Amino acid sequence: MFKGSPYSFSNKINLNCPHCGLFFEIEPGYFYAAMYVSYALNVGEALGIAWLTYLVTHNQDSPWLYLGAIILGCFVLAPVNFRYSRVFLLYWLSPKIHYQSYLDTDDIPGKY
Repeated sequence: MFKGSPYSFSNKINLNCPHCGLFFEIEPGYFYAAMYVSYALNVGEALGIAWLTYLVTHNQDSPWLYLGAIILGCFVLAPVNFRYSRVFLLYWLSPKIHYQSYLDTDDIPGKY
């Protein structure tokens, strides 16, 4: 779906699926909804990072420790969130897109 690795500073996305030819941007502005998915991922990661910070340090008195760990974690995971929010939106949250097994074969339907 993407060109390059998550940390290559390349936000290029293929226009069509190289395997089945699906046009990824189903309608104009389709991936704007990925912002909300990315926000949900960030909230979950922030809660997870705060919980891990508490387990490691057992320090509830310093909000700066938690804030620093959460901000650092969000910056480190931002490229991954960018990609996976689009993947989740496209494959899990879009009711119009379904797996079509006949596209996995080289056979043309109706041709013998």
